[in-house]
Amino acid sequence: MKTFKSILMVNLFAGLLFFGNTSFAAKGESNLNIVEVASNDAQFSILVDAVVKAGLADALSAAGPYTVFAPTNDAFNALFINLGVDGIDDLTAEQLKPILLYHVVSGKVMAADVETGMVPTLNENAKLDIKAKKGKVSIDGKANVVITDIETSNGVIHVIDEVLVPDTKQRKAPKSGGC
Repeated sequence: MKTFKSILMVNLFAGLLFFGNTSFAAKGESNLNIVEVASNDAQFSILVDAVVKAGLADALSAAGPYTVFAPTNDAFNALFINLGVDGIDDLTAEQLKPILLYHVVSGKVMAADVETGMVPTLNENAKLDIKAKKGKVSIDGKANVVITDIETSNGVIHVIDEVLVPDTKQRKAPKSGGC
């Protein structure tokens, strides 16, 4: 049971690694990359720790562009409670990597361009189920986008209120729609 919980925890942390270094209030293009932006915001300290532990900091600092759905520390802490673990130290890099990659989409997708659909992620085995309706966006029927369009030098960050854990089965992307 502990192994299953650890795997779930790792998948949820993957999304957090991709957040930027600006505060929620700061919008507009930044000369800082996704990892730098996240590193400069205390609300993403757990995400940054997870990204570093999973060995993804260099990849998320690369040219991109990337769209990151980034959970906050509160989202991670809720996940830890649900999994019955004390924190990120209870997870391995191998557990964190697929979760974190599940929070990242190739390309820069601004909030105004998000559409309902299945969207491929950098986790090649899982796709996000995006629902966009009346100006609100939810992911996998669980997480809500609460802050949008934090621009970085290599993409954009959208803040979410829950860590996402990919399904174990592959989901097919639609021929059109989605991010």
